[in-house]
Amino acid sequence: MKILVVDDEKLLVKGIKFNLENEGYTVEACYDGATAVQMAAQGGYDLIILDLMMPGLDGMEACQRIRQTSTVPIIMLTARSEDADKLMGFESGADDYITKPFNILELKARIRALLRRAGITAAQPGQTPQHIIEYAGITLDTEKRTAKKNGAPVDLTAREFDLAELFLRSPGRVFSRDSLLDLVWGYDYQGDARTVDVHIRRLREKLEDDPASPKLMLTKWGVGYYLAE
Repeated sequence: MKILVVDDEKLLVKGIKFNLENEGYTVEACYDGATAVQMAAQGGYDLIILDLMMPGLDGMEACQRIRQTSTVPIIMLTARSEDADKLMGFESGADDYITKPFNILELKARIRALLRRAGITAAQPGQTPQHIIEYAGITLDTEKRTAKKNGAPVDLTAREFDLAELFLRSPGRVFSRDSLLDLVWGYDYQGDARTVDVHIRRLREKLEDDPASPKLMLTKWGVGYYLAE
């Protein structure tokens, strides 16, 4: 599946591109609305992520022009959260709206939801739906935001769920505290990195058979945390 990311913040685009490519998407990028309209006109995209505030042709007008020739799902990014801005975004043709700073996992969830609505990622008969993640007795439903351990419901907070989803999608990958803060709390989070340790401890208490001797959520000393393969 092919996604176009459009934002004049090149560092943000780089981060989104990296994370989506790790999910298996093909990602192309540009940094202004006019180029986005040209690229969208060439077709071939399954979804477009479009920033609202850009120099020259802004995201709202770019969205309107794209809508003249395409029904491709569009997620609008913005630093503003007023309801009026959201309504204007939807009226211009956007399908969803996410406010900066955002959690990259939330963006991924919005992408999966839009693609499902567009009929692009429907599971084949016999396949596990993409919104269901199963690993070592743990089951996450990313649509309902529910968790189970060996079939029994587990009550996770929003942050705990996001952390669990991140780890279950990347077994064996080591995440530093800083990278977890960026991915789960948001790229401009200013809090203490020790909050990661607290959330990992709570996850172990809820998902490990013996939290004092974890077998799933492991520590790479001096580096970070990872899920055992």
